[in-house]
Amino acid sequence: MNRHTSPSILIVGAGAIGSLYGAILHRAGLPVSLVARSDSGLIRRRGVRVDSTDLGCLDWHPEAVHADTTSIPEPPDILLLTVKVLDDLDRVALIRPAVGPYTTIALIENGLDIETPIRDALPDNPLISCIAFVAASRTAPGTVEHKAYGRLVVGNYPAGLSVTARDFAGWIEAGGLTAKLTEDVITERWRKAVWNAAFNTISVAGGGVTTSEILAAPGGEDMMLGLMREVCAVAAAAGHPLPAELPEKSLASTHNIRDYYTSMALDYLQGRPLELDAITGNVLRTARRLGVPVPLLSNAHALARLQVTRASRG
Repeated sequence: MNRHTSPSILIVGAGAIGSLYGAILHRAGLPVSLVARSDSGLIRRRGVRVDSTDLGCLDWHPEAVHADTTSIPEPPDILLLTVKVLDDLDRVALIRPAVGPYTTIALIENGLDIETPIRDALPDNPLISCIAFVAASRTAPGTVEHKAYGRLVVGNYPAGLSVTARDFAGWIEAGGLTAKLTEDVITERWRKAVWNAAFNTISVAGGGVTTSEILAAPGGEDMMLGLMREVCAVAAAAGHPLPAELPEKSLASTHNIRDYYTSMALDYLQGRPLELDAITGNVLRTARRLGVPVPLLSNAHALARLQVTRASRG
């Protein structure tokens, strides 16, 4: 990457995360192209529409829009992968055609241990892992609503900080959102899992309910605190202890988001595949391996899978 020119960025994934952070990087003055597998024609014609509660209109037009990575004319300096981590999606095959020998790969995706397949397949490419604490939803093709937050935690995988990681965080800040640098990105993934595994799973187990509905239900707050404490216990056993007050703080911040559908709730309601395995399944597998009891999370995960099965039967 030429340090004296703006690096080329290719975002693979035109959902809520790719669209929002693409808008932020574009706002920071970077040349951003986009791979939109299902909406490429629409986005090529009119651009990406992003309505942010805090930042206003963030509509943007990518430098180029591609239907897949095989049509990329030359490898980007940074490939930003923002697709959902699903059992039937080969993310390595998805990005490999666009990765050159000097391409840095960055992930903004949910889940635990999601970096391993990318690192194992492309070991010579630097890998940046990012965790987004954001309330954003794709409301229509090429259209995203950003309701709150947007902080991005940035670090190299499995540990450390490169110049490119520092630059990436700086571009996010320049675009209007906050970024935190970390040399221990795995612990930060566990921190995100505390909220994600609890609220995403219950939102589906409840049939696609909002966070407000979850917390307003009788015993809802206690249930969510119990779930989040179980995830904290697994994180500690895995060598990534988190602050004892994290569940309470997460609960308080969730109260500030009104009528918010988690990403998994939206996928459930719209009949799309869910990230249950990446978000909750990996927590449960770690708990079983380390002998940590997680009865609340196990039951919530089973109920969520039951809802998915019922929905698939029509």
